[in-house]
Amino acid sequence: MKIRWFGHSCFGIEYLNVKILTDPFNETVGYPLPDYQPDIITESHQHFDHNAHHLIKGNYILINTPGNHLSKGIKITGFKTYHDRVKGHERGENIIFKFRFSDGLTIAHFGDLGHILDKKMIEELKDINIIMIPVGGYYTIDANEAKKIIDIINPEIVIPMHFKTKYVNFPISPVENFIKLMMRTVNNVGKEYTISKKEISISDSKILLFNI
Repeated sequence: MKIRWFGHSCFGIEYLNVKILTDPFNETVGYPLPDYQPDIITESHQHFDHNAHHLIKGNYILINTPGNHLSKGIKITGFKTYHDRVKGHERGENIIFKFRFSDGLTIAHFGDLGHILDKKMIEELKDINIIMIPVGGYYTIDANEAKKIIDIINPEIVIPMHFKTKYVNFPISPVENFIKLMMRTVNNVGKEYTISKKEISISDSKILLFNI
Protein backbone atom coordinates (compact mmCIF):
# COMPACT_ATOMS: atom_id res chain seq x y z
CA MET A 1 0.00 0.00 0.00
CA LYS A 2 1.29 3.42 -0.96
CA ILE A 3 0.08 6.36 1.13
CA ARG A 4 0.79 9.99 0.30
CA TRP A 5 -0.15 12.97 2.44
CA PHE A 6 -1.10 16.15 0.60
CA GLY A 7 -1.78 18.08 3.80
CA HIS A 8 -4.64 18.61 6.24
CA SER A 9 -6.94 15.54 5.91
CA CYS A 10 -6.12 14.76 2.31
CA PHE A 11 -4.38 11.46 1.53
CA GLY A 12 -3.77 9.44 -1.58
CA ILE A 13 -4.14 5.72 -0.91
CA GLU A 14 -3.04 3.29 -3.60
CA TYR A 15 -3.67 -0.40 -3.01
CA LEU A 16 -4.66 -3.42 -5.12
CA ASN A 17 -4.65 -1.27 -8.27
CA VAL A 18 -7.14 1.27 -6.87
CA LYS A 19 -6.36 4.90 -6.01
CA ILE A 20 -8.39 6.74 -3.38
CA LEU A 21 -8.21 10.43 -2.48
CA THR A 22 -9.66 11.64 0.82
CA ASP A 23 -10.97 15.13 1.66
CA PRO A 24 -9.43 17.28 -1.10
CA PHE A 25 -9.04 20.98 -0.19
CA ASN A 26 -9.07 24.18 -2.23
CA GLU A 27 -6.25 26.68 -2.77
CA THR A 28 -7.18 28.91 0.19
CA VAL A 29 -6.07 26.28 2.74
CA GLY A 30 -2.40 26.89 2.01
CA TYR A 31 -1.05 23.53 0.90
CA PRO A 32 -0.19 22.85 -2.76
CA LEU A 33 -3.21 21.34 -4.48
CA PRO A 34 -3.10 17.54 -4.83
CA ASP A 35 -1.55 16.33 -8.09
CA TYR A 36 -3.35 12.99 -8.14
CA GLN A 37 -5.79 11.17 -10.40
CA PRO A 38 -7.87 8.88 -8.17
CA ASP A 39 -10.45 6.26 -8.98
CA ILE A 40 -12.43 7.22 -5.87
CA ILE A 41 -12.78 10.43 -3.86
CA THR A 42 -14.33 10.48 -0.40
CA GLU A 43 -15.43 13.65 1.38
CA SER A 44 -16.17 13.60 5.09
CA HIS A 45 -18.21 16.81 4.98
CA GLN A 46 -18.92 19.79 2.78
CA HIS A 47 -16.48 22.44 3.99
CA PHE A 48 -14.01 24.06 1.60
CA ASP A 49 -10.99 22.38 3.16
CA HIS A 50 -12.47 18.90 2.63
CA ASN A 51 -14.74 18.95 -0.45
CA ALA A 52 -12.81 20.41 -3.39
CA HIS A 53 -13.28 17.44 -5.72
CA HIS A 54 -14.00 19.87 -8.56
CA LEU A 55 -10.28 20.72 -8.59
CA ILE A 56 -9.20 17.11 -9.09
CA LYS A 57 -8.53 15.84 -12.61
CA GLY A 58 -9.67 12.55 -14.05
CA ASN A 59 -12.71 10.31 -14.06
CA TYR A 60 -13.47 9.32 -10.48
CA ILE A 61 -16.33 8.10 -8.33
CA LEU A 62 -17.36 10.57 -5.62
CA ILE A 63 -18.57 9.24 -2.27
CA ASN A 64 -19.74 11.83 0.24
CA THR A 65 -22.71 10.25 2.01
CA PRO A 66 -23.09 7.84 4.93
CA GLY A 67 -24.10 4.24 4.30
CA ASN A 68 -22.69 1.28 2.44
CA HIS A 69 -20.89 1.72 -0.86
CA LEU A 70 -19.14 -0.82 -3.05
CA SER A 71 -16.68 0.61 -5.54
CA LYS A 72 -13.74 -0.93 -7.41
CA GLY A 73 -14.02 -4.01 -5.21
CA ILE A 74 -13.70 -1.98 -2.00
CA LYS A 75 -16.42 -1.98 0.62
CA ILE A 76 -16.70 1.60 1.82
CA THR A 77 -18.91 2.30 4.82
CA GLY A 78 -19.71 5.84 5.88
CA PHE A 79 -20.72 6.38 9.50
CA LYS A 80 -22.57 9.57 10.41
CA THR A 81 -20.84 11.46 13.21
CA TYR A 82 -20.54 15.14 14.09
CA HIS A 83 -18.13 17.99 13.55
CA ASP A 84 -18.58 19.23 17.11
CA ARG A 85 -19.57 18.11 20.61
CA VAL A 86 -23.23 19.17 20.32
CA LYS A 87 -24.52 16.79 17.63
CA GLY A 88 -23.77 19.09 14.74
CA HIS A 89 -25.44 22.24 16.02
CA GLU A 90 -22.22 24.24 15.66
CA ARG A 91 -20.44 22.80 12.62
CA GLY A 92 -22.70 20.17 11.14
CA GLU A 93 -22.23 16.49 10.46
CA ASN A 94 -19.11 14.47 9.67
CA ILE A 95 -18.57 11.07 8.07
CA ILE A 96 -16.06 8.49 9.21
CA PHE A 97 -15.20 6.32 6.21
CA LYS A 98 -14.15 2.72 6.72
CA PHE A 99 -12.48 1.05 3.75
CA ARG A 100 -12.36 -2.74 3.62
CA PHE A 101 -10.23 -4.08 0.78
CA SER A 102 -10.73 -7.46 -0.85
CA ASP A 103 -7.85 -9.01 1.12
CA GLY A 104 -9.40 -7.95 4.44
CA LEU A 105 -7.19 -4.93 5.16
CA THR A 106 -9.14 -2.06 6.75
CA ILE A 107 -8.54 1.70 6.96
CA ALA A 108 -10.64 4.33 8.73
CA HIS A 109 -10.50 8.03 7.85
CA PHE A 110 -12.11 10.08 10.60
CA GLY A 111 -12.59 13.34 8.71
CA ASP A 112 -13.30 16.26 11.05
CA LEU A 113 -14.61 14.23 13.95
CA GLY A 114 -15.48 16.59 16.79
CA HIS A 115 -16.44 14.29 19.65
CA ILE A 116 -15.57 11.09 21.48
CA LEU A 117 -17.19 8.02 19.93
CA ASP A 118 -19.88 6.01 21.68
CA LYS A 119 -19.63 2.26 22.31
CA LYS A 120 -21.67 1.37 19.23
CA MET A 121 -19.34 3.25 16.90
CA ILE A 122 -16.26 1.86 18.60
CA GLU A 123 -17.62 -1.62 17.95
CA GLU A 124 -17.96 -0.82 14.24
CA LEU A 125 -14.31 0.24 14.10
CA LYS A 126 -12.64 -2.31 16.37
CA ASP A 127 -11.10 -4.22 13.44
CA ILE A 128 -9.27 -1.25 11.91
CA ASN A 129 -5.65 -1.78 10.81
CA ILE A 130 -4.86 1.81 9.87
CA ILE A 131 -6.48 4.89 11.40
CA MET A 132 -6.27 8.43 9.99
CA ILE A 133 -7.38 10.71 12.80
CA PRO A 134 -7.47 14.49 13.47
CA VAL A 135 -5.38 15.68 16.41
CA GLY A 136 -5.26 19.48 16.15
CA GLY A 137 -8.31 20.38 18.22
CA TYR A 138 -10.46 23.54 17.95
CA TYR A 139 -12.51 22.33 14.95
CA THR A 140 -11.99 18.65 15.74
CA ILE A 141 -11.03 16.35 18.57
CA ASP A 142 -7.75 17.31 20.19
CA ALA A 143 -4.68 15.25 21.02
CA ASN A 144 -6.08 13.91 24.29
CA GLU A 145 -9.37 12.85 22.72
CA ALA A 146 -7.60 11.26 19.76
CA LYS A 147 -5.44 9.26 22.18
CA LYS A 148 -8.53 7.97 24.03
CA ILE A 149 -10.03 6.69 20.77
CA ILE A 150 -6.77 5.14 19.59
CA ASP A 151 -6.19 3.40 22.91
CA ILE A 152 -9.60 1.73 22.65
CA ILE A 153 -9.46 0.73 18.96
CA ASN A 154 -5.73 -0.07 19.11
CA PRO A 155 -4.95 -0.14 15.37
CA GLU A 156 -1.59 -1.33 14.07
CA ILE A 157 -0.91 1.97 12.29
CA VAL A 158 -1.84 5.49 13.44
CA ILE A 159 -1.66 8.43 11.04
CA PRO A 160 -2.33 11.86 12.62
CA MET A 161 -3.85 14.58 10.44
CA HIS A 162 -5.53 18.00 10.59
CA PHE A 163 -2.82 19.70 12.65
CA LYS A 164 -0.99 23.01 12.49
CA THR A 165 1.88 23.36 10.00
CA LYS A 166 3.64 26.28 8.32
CA TYR A 167 1.14 26.09 5.48
CA VAL A 168 -2.09 26.72 7.40
CA ASN A 169 -3.39 29.62 9.48
CA PHE A 170 -6.14 27.70 11.24
CA PRO A 171 -6.10 28.00 15.07
CA ILE A 172 -5.22 24.33 15.56
CA SER A 173 -2.38 22.71 17.48
CA PRO A 174 0.82 21.21 16.04
CA VAL A 175 1.26 17.46 15.89
CA GLU A 176 3.94 17.54 18.60
CA ASN A 177 1.22 17.86 21.24
CA PHE A 178 -0.16 14.53 20.11
CA ILE A 179 3.19 12.79 19.76
CA LYS A 180 4.13 13.70 23.35
CA LEU A 181 1.06 11.84 24.63
CA MET A 182 1.51 8.65 22.65
CA MET A 183 3.68 5.86 24.00
CA ARG A 184 4.26 4.42 20.53
CA THR A 185 7.07 4.25 18.02
CA VAL A 186 7.05 7.26 15.67
CA ASN A 187 8.29 6.83 12.10
CA ASN A 188 8.91 10.08 10.20
CA VAL A 189 8.07 9.04 6.66
CA GLY A 190 8.10 12.22 4.56
CA LYS A 191 5.43 12.87 1.93
CA GLU A 192 4.92 9.28 0.82
CA TYR A 193 5.29 5.86 2.38
CA THR A 194 4.86 2.32 1.11
CA ILE A 195 3.84 -0.31 3.63
CA SER A 196 3.21 -4.02 3.07
CA LYS A 197 0.36 -5.99 4.57
CA LYS A 198 2.97 -8.17 6.27
CA GLU A 199 4.53 -5.11 7.91
CA ILE A 200 1.11 -4.07 9.16
CA SER A 201 0.36 -7.50 10.59
CA ILE A 202 3.59 -7.63 12.61
CA SER A 203 3.52 -4.01 13.73
CA ASP A 204 3.58 -3.23 17.45
CA SER A 205 1.28 -0.29 16.82
CA LYS A 206 3.26 2.64 15.49
CA ILE A 207 2.66 6.17 14.31
CA LEU A 208 3.43 7.22 10.75
CA LEU A 209 4.17 10.93 10.78
CA PHE A 210 3.93 12.48 7.32
CA ASN A 211 5.17 15.92 6.34
CA ILE A 212 5.04 18.14 3.27
